[in-house]
This record gives sequence, C-alpha cells and structure tokens, in this order.
Amino acid sequence: MTIFLLNVLLAVAWGALIGDFSPINLAFGFALSYLTLWVVLKERQRPAYFRRFPLAIEFIFFFLKELTLANLRMARTVLAPRLPLRPAVVSIPVELQSDAAIALLMNLLTLTPGTLSLDISGDRKTLFVHTVWLENEEDFRREIKEGFERRVRELFE
Repeated sequence: MTIFLLNVLLAVAWGALIGDFSPINLAFGFALSYLTLWVVLKERQRPAYFRRFPLAIEFIFFFLKELTLANLRMARTVLAPRLPLRPAVVSIPVELQSDAAIALLMNLLTLTPGTLSLDISGDRKTLFVHTVWLENEEDFRREIKEGFERRVRELFE
C-alpha cells in the first residue's frame, strides 16, 4: 500500500510541476511514476503492488466487457417479442478465503444485469446465484469460476 501511495503522490507532484491537474495529465503522471518506481525498485525484490496493479487494470477491462455484453443481452431480451427467459438459482462452489474477496465477487455478479447473488452458505463454500438465462448449469458455473472468481482470487491472494 505504501508503494501505491508513493505512486499517487508522485503523480500529484507531476501535476504540480506541469501546472495542470487534469485527469489525463494525472493519469500520465501516474503511469510515469509507476514506471519510475518499477525501474528504481528493480534491483530489490519488487513488492506485490507491481504484480497486482496490472491485474487490477486487466480485471477492470474484463468486468467492463462482461457488463457491456450482459447489458446488450438484457436489451435484446427486453425488446424481443417473446421473452426468452430461463430463470434459475445455481449453487456455485467458491474457493475464495477472505470475506472481502467473497463480497467483491457477490457484488460484481449482482452489478451484472441478468444475475443476482442471493446468499453464501454458512461455511462460505457455496454461493447461490439467480440468473435470468440458464442454458447449461455447468457452463454457467464454469463462466463464473473461470471468469470472475479466478480474477478476484488473483487480486486478493
């Protein structure tokens, strides 16, 4: 976390040096300070920050892609003359350990149109998700586990 704070402070310092605190300039300063810290800390063992930050960026793009696809599918469903719905509740085994990771997974699934996280079992090993379109239960489980859960696990472990 200290490296991230240092990265942010260097980005703000960049904005102060340039005299422009626009979001584009601050983003450029953040990227420049990230690369500078990566080079400076190259000799020593790099903190997990340098591994997790690119994973976080990749995760954001993955979620935006999934969110866009789910919104398009929901729009197509709503505009269809006959609603092609196949609602179901699916139990998904979860391998995440921390409560924060489980909460993030549940919230991301709820934010995606067409799915809703209902509950997590008492032992935190099974997640219950409602979906509007269930074509194949195993494919749905695999999409959640290999898509969302795997990326959340990479960020938190």
